[in-house]
Amino acid sequence: MKSRTIISSILAGAMLLSLASCTGANPTTPATEAPAAKTETPQLEGYNLLWSDEFDGTEMDQSKWNYEPHEPGWTNNELQEYTTSTDNVFVRDGKLVLKAIKTDKDGHEYYTSGKVTGQNKTDFLYGKVVVSAKVPEGQGLWPAIWMMPKDESYYGQWPKCGEIDIMESLGNDTTTSYSTLHYGEPHGEQQGTIVKTGDESFSAKFHEYSVEWEPGEMRFYTDGELVLTCNDWFTAVQGEDDKPYPAPFDQPFFVQMNLAVGGNWPGNPDATTDFSKAEFEIDYVRVYQKDAYDTNVTKPEKPFREALPDGNFIRNGDFSVAEDLTDDVDWKFLLFNEGVGEAEIKDGEMIITSSKCGTEEYSVQLVHPDLPMRKGHSYKITFDIRADEPRKCIVCVSAPNAGWIRYFPDTSIDLTTEWQTFEFNFDMTEKDDNNGRLEFNMGKHGDTATIHITNVRVEEV
Repeated sequence: MKSRTIISSILAGAMLLSLASCTGANPTTPATEAPAAKTETPQLEGYNLLWSDEFDGTEMDQSKWNYEPHEPGWTNNELQEYTTSTDNVFVRDGKLVLKAIKTDKDGHEYYTSGKVTGQNKTDFLYGKVVVSAKVPEGQGLWPAIWMMPKDESYYGQWPKCGEIDIMESLGNDTTTSYSTLHYGEPHGEQQGTIVKTGDESFSAKFHEYSVEWEPGEMRFYTDGELVLTCNDWFTAVQGEDDKPYPAPFDQPFFVQMNLAVGGNWPGNPDATTDFSKAEFEIDYVRVYQKDAYDTNVTKPEKPFREALPDGNFIRNGDFSVAEDLTDDVDWKFLLFNEGVGEAEIKDGEMIITSSKCGTEEYSVQLVHPDLPMRKGHSYKITFDIRADEPRKCIVCVSAPNAGWIRYFPDTSIDLTTEWQTFEFNFDMTEKDDNNGRLEFNMGKHGDTATIHITNVRVEEV
């Protein structure tokens, strides 16, 4: 492959011409006077400012942004209608505000909100995006800062086209922010999270979210802290060979921002959701580029982890080491969606106690990541398990980087107060994945009895 170099000055010139040629009237916004201009946009070492919006005016700059109206249910089973109304999208006090509004239509609750995009106005190829924003609290609210390709059909519809999620947060838990990369097909994804509590939560103050997008790597940051690094994505039509790397992230993308209401991930609003405060505020958006990018990159090889000498891919499967269960090494205990509990390693057992089972099977969850799953190979799972009272537990091997498909399907087992040994065999039929994940899911079904696990093995047969 010949080396190609992307020269940002060419793109910058084209961008300036595009911005200069775009005009459009905007209805009167709630702001009547322009706020005092902010300080000069800061320079970043090694980068040139390509374009920015500090939202210093009285209305949204339509040379940089589009309204993107959509009917309810357009995607993800979301409830809102995205409108062009300045009730839903407006500039106030030097900030772009996307506001969700609850109304009534035909005797039913109806929601409107705002979404803006830079498509065909501020598209760019490679660079650093920096956004300062403050998210709203409230069950069912779902703010996002993300990027999509200018030509979504170039590699095919989602997820083949790729998606860069700089920030997503859920209004029912604004202590957590998510950064995610989507690609495929089959759908692959990689996600990083960061937690800030109390007065530092993502709804309590403005935080700065950024992504550094280069030909062979993406790095996501929150307040300058690295959240996620990705360099091994792919895209393909199902059943065909992968497109040449770094597809699909070798085409122009644009920034977009929205405040969704309801949907598959956050769930619907409820009586606790205060729509008088349902505002997603963006202080600035800044896009920088380096002078040049070397596009002669190759996908890094990630060797498959070898099994332990006894053939087990599970580390500390006998729980002889009281390891840290909050880090991403070996075993990890997780709580989601109202699940309440704790886990400890004691006397050669993993002991999980829970007081609330939560709303999902994964609300109380024990996982072991980093399992090498190779297409065409066969595997065996074995473990010993009991509970203090009869109850259920769900076992599976999932694919966190491949859309959470199951290599071994969700399998319900009935636990008794006596130790039982379970054994399951499965064939790996999907493409190679060196990040399979063994899961024990203990939520949702009203069961909170303490569970004991030991002698966990995953081995090739």
